[in-house]
Formats: sequence, C-alpha cells, structure tokens
Amino acid sequence: MTAYPAWTPASRPGIIPLHPLTFGTILGRSFAALRQNPRVLLGFALCVQAVAYILVILAIGGVAIASFSRLDTMRPGSDDYQAVLAGSVAITVVVGAVLGLAAGALSVIVQGVVVSEVAHAVLAEKLTLGALWRKVKPVAWRLIGYSFLVLLAITAVVALAGVSLFGIAALAPGAAVVVGVLLGLAALPVVWWLMVKLALVPSAIIIERATIGDALGRSWRLTRGRFWPILGIIVLLNLIFWGISQVVSIPFSFASVAMSTIITPTGDPQVGEIIALIAGGLLSQAVILLIQAVATVVQATATALIYIDCRMRHEGLDLDLLTYVERRDAGAQGLPDPYLEHIGRVIAPRFPAPAYAPGYPPPYQGYPAPQSYQGYAAAPPYQGYAPPPYPAGPYGQATDAAHPPQPGAYGTYALAYSAPQPAYPASPPPPQTQQSAAGTTAPADPAHGTGAAVEPQDGTDRESPWA
Repeated sequence: MTAYPAWTPASRPGIIPLHPLTFGTILGRSFAALRQNPRVLLGFALCVQAVAYILVILAIGGVAIASFSRLDTMRPGSDDYQAVLAGSVAITVVVGAVLGLAAGALSVIVQGVVVSEVAHAVLAEKLTLGALWRKVKPVAWRLIGYSFLVLLAITAVVALAGVSLFGIAALAPGAAVVVGVLLGLAALPVVWWLMVKLALVPSAIIIERATIGDALGRSWRLTRGRFWPILGIIVLLNLIFWGISQVVSIPFSFASVAMSTIITPTGDPQVGEIIALIAGGLLSQAVILLIQAVATVVQATATALIYIDCRMRHEGLDLDLLTYVERRDAGAQGLPDPYLEHIGRVIAPRFPAPAYAPGYPPPYQGYPAPQSYQGYAAAPPYQGYAPPPYPAGPYGQATDAAHPPQPGAYGTYALAYSAPQPAYPASPPPPQTQQSAAGTTAPADPAHGTGAAVEPQDGTDRESPWA
C-alpha cells in the first residue's frame, strides 16, 4: 500500500444537481423520478388509486341500493316516503364522504412513498417498494392525520360560508349572490397563499420525521421568499394535467358514439346506447386513473424537490448532501442520514454584497441625471491682427524681416538677431614650429621668442637616432 492517494471515480449523479435549483430545473426534473423508477412509483400509485376507486364505487353503490330499495314498499307522495327518501340521500352522501376521505388517505400514502423515493433519488440511490414502505410506515399516521385536519378545516370554512349565504338569501336573495361572488374572489388568494405556505408539510413529515406541529412550522419558514416560484410550479403542473385529461376525454366521447353504431347497427338503439355508454365510461375512467396516477407522482416529486431546494437555500443542505455522496462513494459505511443533519441551520447568503475599503470610491450609483441644454457659448470678439514686431524700412532697403525675431520667454520675442555662440570655450592654438639651419624643425620656446630654437643643455642631439 502506497502513501499516494489512489484514483477514485466521480460521484454518481442523482436526478438533480446538488445546488439550489431554478424554476425550470424543478419543473423539468419533476418527471425524472418517474422515469428512474417507474415500476415502483407508477405501479404503486396506479394500483392504490384503482383499488380505492373500485372500493368507493362499489361501497357507494351498495349503500345506495340498500337505502333506496325501501322506497319500493311505500306509496310515493306519502310522508313516510319523503322521510325515507331524505334519509336514503343523507346516508348515501355521508358514506360517500367517508369513503372519499379514506381514498384521500390512500393517496397521501402514495405521496409519502414518492417523497421518500425522491429523497433517495437525489443521492443516486434506488430502493425497492418494501424498503420505501419501511421508511414511510412510522410516519404514515401523521400524514393521514394531517390530511384529515386539512379536510376538516376546509369543511368547516365551506359550511360557515354556506350558512352565512343561506341566512343572507333568506333576507335578500339578490344580495346573497353578490356576497357569494365577493367571498369567492376574496377566498381565492387566501387559498393560494395557504396552499403555498403548507405545501412542504408532507415532505417535512416524511424526510425529517417531524410531528404535525413541527412540520407546519418548518413549511412556514422554508417557504419564505419563495412564494411566487412555488405557486407557479404548482399551478402550472395542475394546468398541464388538466389539459391532458380534457384532451384525452374528447376521443373517448367520440369512441362511445361509434361503438353504439357498431354494436347495434340495426337493433334496438336503447341497448346499444347502454352498452356503448358503459364501455366508453370504463375506458375513459381507466385512462383518467392512469393520468391521475401520473399526476400524483409528478406533483409529489415537484413538492419534494421544492422542499430540497428551500433547504439548500436556507440551511445549506447541498453541502451535507455533497459530503454524504463523496464519503459514500469513497467506501464509507454507516453514514448518518444527511437530511437529518443541521435541521434549522441558518447560513449566510450565497452571494453577499461586495464590501469597499475606506478611501476607495463607492460602488457605481448609475448615471447622473441629464442636465438641461444650455446652448453654445458666445464667440469671443474679433481683435484683428497684431502689428509686426519690426519697423518698416524705406523702399529698397533690407529690414529686420530678413532675420525673423527669435522667440524668447513665453509671449515675448528677441529684439535683434545675433550669431550663435559656442556652448564651450575655444581650445588654445597649437604650438608654432620653425625651420633650423640643418633643415630640421624645432619647437618654438615661448620664453625665447617665437622663432628661437631651444638647444639641449647636455649637448646631445635629440634628433639623431644614434644619440
């Protein structure tokens, strides 16, 4: 084993990049979890919704048949007939509401499984349905309890508004319509606001193992500053799947009409219409169930991604996720759940405003306000040409114009032209020599005159090469 670090492959990417997400990334990646694990997510959601739908239809149909069958033994129009009819309607409505709540509880379980799968898919982990259920099972009752609380709150608000409108209608029917329209318009932004502020409660319950009260507080804090992106994602996904369901329902309406003519082309039209309606209804309901299952998975995925994005922005969850992924891919075992680390941590903004040191100019504040046009400045007055600096001579005589004035100090001129002078003194003239009688030259001695020859004192001829 060497002391040098070994090469390790890059970490496996999950369904999202591990940094704060944009609007388009959340919207596009909402379909990624369904593509990564379709057998678990779509299969589970479709089975749950189909079972719930069939049970609700069968139960409501059985209760309705049992309650309304008593009317066959009574005379129509009698007091007992009206009482039994009202009781049968009430029993059917109550049973339908209870079964609808039960079906809603099952859809909440589907949402919990999807949220748990998305939390692991972000870390590039793929679990089986059994492993996901073991993670959701301890907090499943909290999800069901939260859904019941929401339904009770909605029922209470709707009942209170209905009673108020009935009371107003008893006094003034026209005013009740106006008040109802105003209440509906006023309730719409409130519903949207609460829908956004409470959108992360199921994700907090599943991922953080939080109680209902703690999950409400967590969702309220994490959605601060993210209202419009969250609202846009939720509304846009609902519009997408609503449009898909409307587009799909149109062909089935034509198919039911075509089937009635194919099944009974010359027979009894009533039997053909009944068979066509039943077949078309079953086909359309099957397709609608498939669309609802896909919508449930995609919307739950979007909610989980919004929760992860909000925690990245507020608490730096991406740092914990990156650390977990790097240590896991390096071979570490028994790592703690990164989603349970540093819950509620507050971090500084990712891109703080730049600071400026003392003595430096402040940051750019924009262009100054435009000034009003002042026009061009006035031109200076005309002064004419100045007189020449030299006097004019008589005709035919040279003037100082032949020698132009030399510039002196700034703004002045020299009065006369002079020959240039050397910058250094002249060198002394060379010594003079004279011819001797023998034809040789001897240097002149300045002490004995210009033409006197200097005799050597020792009698030696300095000019002879043999001296």
